[in-house]
Amino acid sequence: MSVNRDLEHMQMALEQARVAARAGEVPVGAVLVLEDGQIFASHNAPISLHDASAHAEMRVIRDACIASLNYRLTGSTLYVTLEPCAMCAGAIIHARVARVVYGADDRKTGAVTSLYQLLADKRLNHQTEITGGVMADGAGTLLKQFFRDRRKHNKAQ
Repeated sequence: MSVNRDLEHMQMALEQARVAARAGEVPVGAVLVLEDGQIFASHNAPISLHDASAHAEMRVIRDACIASLNYRLTGSTLYVTLEPCAMCAGAIIHARVARVVYGADDRKTGAVTSLYQLLADKRLNHQTEITGGVMADGAGTLLKQFFRDRRKHNKAQ
């Protein structure tokens, strides 16, 4: 993938993160590009869907698997605004996503480089190519503003 294509898809993921923020969800967005060029986009929705697994990554992986009639997404690239957690990293491994491009590091729950390195663990039967820090400032600013606003709102109540 070219750097320009990475930036284009990450911009799409950031747009999805903004949709999540407007809905009161933690602003994380994801875009999954299949080898044949199909694109799937979604955002965090665990609150609105009453589903702890409704992370942006999980939603695009589910949508792509259903559309392709296959639980394996070999050759695909996942773009996500925040480093995936352990749950999402597990789904990425099981779906055989070839590459993950993410924005901001997640020092509390990141399972790609920050806290754990699940996608590169040689003990597992699949390793994923990783590119981190793409548009990290934009993703990080969006997250910081969301939590700053949430704290302000909670203090006002």
